[in-house]
Formats: sequence, C-alpha cells, structure tokens
Amino acid sequence: MSAAAPAPPSPAPVELQRTPLYAFHRAHGAQMVPFAGWEMPLHYGSIVEEHLAVRSGVGLFDVSHMGILTVRGATAAALLSRRTTARVDRLAPGRCRYTFLLNAAGAIVDDLIVDRIDAGAEPAPPVFLTVPNAGRTAKVYDLLREHRKPDTDVTRHNGAVAILAVQGPRSGALLMERFGWSLGGLRPFHGRFFGLAAAPARPAGDPAGGLGDDFPGALGPRAFVSRTGYTGELGYELFVRGADAPALAERLVAGGARPCGLGARDTLRLEKGFLLSGQDFHEDRTPLEAGQERFVEFDHPFVGRPALEKERDEGPAVRCVGLRLHDPAAIPRHGTPVRYGDRVVGTVTSGGFSPSLRAGIALAYVPTPLAAPGTAFALEIRDRRAEAEAVALPFVPSPAPNG
Repeated sequence: MSAAAPAPPSPAPVELQRTPLYAFHRAHGAQMVPFAGWEMPLHYGSIVEEHLAVRSGVGLFDVSHMGILTVRGATAAALLSRRTTARVDRLAPGRCRYTFLLNAAGAIVDDLIVDRIDAGAEPAPPVFLTVPNAGRTAKVYDLLREHRKPDTDVTRHNGAVAILAVQGPRSGALLMERFGWSLGGLRPFHGRFFGLAAAPARPAGDPAGGLGDDFPGALGPRAFVSRTGYTGELGYELFVRGADAPALAERLVAGGARPCGLGARDTLRLEKGFLLSGQDFHEDRTPLEAGQERFVEFDHPFVGRPALEKERDEGPAVRCVGLRLHDPAAIPRHGTPVRYGDRVVGTVTSGGFSPSLRAGIALAYVPTPLAAPGTAFALEIRDRRAEAEAVALPFVPSPAPNG
C-alpha cells in the first residue's frame, strides 16, 4: 500500500492592517472583525443603539480604511475625468463629487468621492483628494497610475492620514462646540480646511479656513473637512494626521459623539438605499442598472461610455429595487433568492433589519418590467416564504438632502 501524499501546506495567515485608531477602538470595547484586509470595529456593544444614536444625535465612525489618495498635476483633472463618470475638469476648488470608475463594458469597478483641495491659483497644479473603497483601493490606485501622464502623481496616504466621520443631526453643533468651527456655510459636497485648536468661530477669509495644496502637510494645525457621508444624515468627514486621530476622537466622544462600528454603518446606509462596493456591485453591474444614472455625465469621454450609451438607449435589462418585507421577523441577507410568482428573478445583494422601520429591508436586481414600486415578491429565507413589496428608495427619507 502506497504512502498517502503529504497534505499541502496551509496558506500563510493574512496580516490585517490597522488604522491609527486601533487602540481607541480597543479602549472603548469594540468587537473587532476582519473587513477588506483591515481589522475594524463591528460594534461597541449594540448595533441598534449606535444606529439610533446617529439618527437622533451624533455618531463617530473610523473610516480610515478607505483609500486616501491624492492625484496632483497639470493633467490630474483630465485623468480623473477620463477614468470616472464625472466632469472632474469642471470641479471648482472646495467641491466634492460622488462618481463611478468603470471598466470598458460600463460595469462599476468602484464608487468614490473626489474632492478638489487646491486653492485654484495659477500656476500651481490642481490637487484632488480621491477616496475609493477599502477593498478596491489597490485596483483604483493602479488604474490611475497606469493611465496618468508624467506630469501627474498619484500618492496613497493611508496610515499617515486618518478619516473621522462625524454623522447625525447634532454633528455640526458638536464640531462647533469642540473646535469652534462655523459650518453653516459649508454646503453638501463641499469641503474646506479648518483649524484644529479650540477657538471662536473663524471669520470668512481666515487662512485657517482657506484651501491649500499642501496635503497632507497642511494637516496637523488643520483638518480638511468635507460635508458628505454614508448615513443620509447631516455629516462631516475629518481628514487629519494619523498621529492626531486618537486624541481628536476622544475629544469628540467627550462632547457626546457615540463610537459606531461597521454594523451601524451598514444598517444606516441600507435604510438610505446607498450601495456597498463588492456587495451591490463587483464589476458586474452598471450605474444604470443600479439606478445611479444621475451620477453619469455623458457630455465627456470616459472609459465605459460607449457601453453605457448603448444601455441607455436600449434600457437596462435589470434594475436595483428596494424591498420591504411584511413579516418583521423575516430578515433578508446577501444571497437570499427573490421570487416573482413561481420563478426566481434575482437575489438580494444587501439585506438586513432596519432599526428605524423595525422591519426587514433589502436591495436586489430584478428584471426592469418588475421594478416598479408596489410589485409583490417573495423571498426564500431559511426554507420559508417571506412576502415582500418593491418600494421607492430611500427606505427612510431625510428631511432634506444630507441634512
């Protein structure tokens, strides 16, 4: 009898990256989990309580695992315009834009935020702060470097820079209390530099509030603050030096911000119908299928445009819809089959329990003729049939856009 073949060696464990706030998370009792190559907090005791704190007050998220890239140079705007669905070449200093980076077939490689952070003064070249998702950062970085011209640099700043997301209806008041920032003039999808020392509200035109192209060197005495967010509430992202992030996070918590983890981040974004990279799309869906055509500017050449124009003219075969379940005990999850009549017509891409609605909700791609609100579906959950209905997104509307 021949000897058994030796077992193949076990793969080496992947070492997870840690953000500058890792010790903060541990000190506040976070349950840490792997996420997109990072060790991140899932929650600090209760996902539901963290979710409701953001909807009614203010929560603090560490989103330093997101890609933190700068694209700087004479042709930086042309590069980003060519590689995304946005007219970045028309982006004024201090403006932010949500956009998509596509492949040649028009499918979404990633969604990202692009902020123009230079002052717009000639002859200095423009500088764009570009934030892709954690799991796609390496690919976005490589694509931008591959397509850049010699006059443009693409640099990654993870570790040296941290991102604190302050979200909720009290977020602006908290930042005013803690840092003296007057944020009333900072409109959605705009950004500015603000001084970090606690001080009275700064007058317009103060150098601490102006834009500069020295990033990340400008951080330390200042933070770059953008008014965007992934919760649908009033919210701000603070780009700060990694070394300063723990003390700033403690300062915010002392002022009433509740630390929040990935669990609440997911339920909050799902209630607003916001997509999750790698789950609601993974180079398999187009912006039109995802219902995001408002973020596609067809008046400029970009990778994937011919495919999208064809799909626009013919109409997408499937559409992303919101589903609300009738049975509050039925909770859909990623991969749950979606039936229309006797046939499976799709699967859930994102699903879970909505703390605000006290019901199960989900996103799924279904044939376009079935995508109208009011269409009845059934979901297969643990060998049970759970009735659901297509509803208009978002599941939980905001009183006003992002605020």
